[in-house]
Amino acid sequence: MLHGLYAITDQTLTPDSSLIAQVESALKGGANVIQYRDKSDDQPKRLQQAKALVELCQRYQRPLLINDDPQLALEAGAAGVHLGQGDTTLAQARNLLGNEAIIGITCHDSLTLAQQAQQQGADYVAFGAFFTSRSKPDANPAPLALLQQASNQLDIPIVAIGGICVDNAAQVISQGADMTAVIADLFSADDIEHQARRLTSLFDA
Repeated sequence: MLHGLYAITDQTLTPDSSLIAQVESALKGGANVIQYRDKSDDQPKRLQQAKALVELCQRYQRPLLINDDPQLALEAGAAGVHLGQGDTTLAQARNLLGNEAIIGITCHDSLTLAQQAQQQGADYVAFGAFFTSRSKPDANPAPLALLQQASNQLDIPIVAIGGICVDNAAQVISQGADMTAVIADLFSADDIEHQARRLTSLFDA
């Protein structure tokens, strides 16, 4: 399951009015993991949307992960959570969500952080940014060689993130990325389902 296209929602590109329809298009196109990322303080809205996305993803038998908020993941019944380095610790999230939850963590450009995450029980690690990213323009650039090093040394899936699009995703896949996390190139497309198919097909090339 932790393989292929990892789609991340965005408050601008996936506005409230079309969030569910856009995510469903990504799922129809083959997205294997959905991450709900909403940094607003509107807790009732976030819970309502997360629950709706959980229901949608369950229909497609795909996991919904919540960005940075284990409590919201618990309340919404999500499959798990994605943590940043400055968020809740992995141990705290695991304690709250249980052993079955999928917990991933951002490791930026650090193999050391990834090795620590694996030891602490992470289900996957994410490295990036590999390319210029619209969502995180200030992220430290990560070298493509990091993916190969990580795939040789880690036993858990690896996500590549940061400016990934149809034109460059093959580069990170060939270096060892198990998943490509995509925001803008997916959700800004005129035909999201078609774009998801294009991104997914790169794993079969």
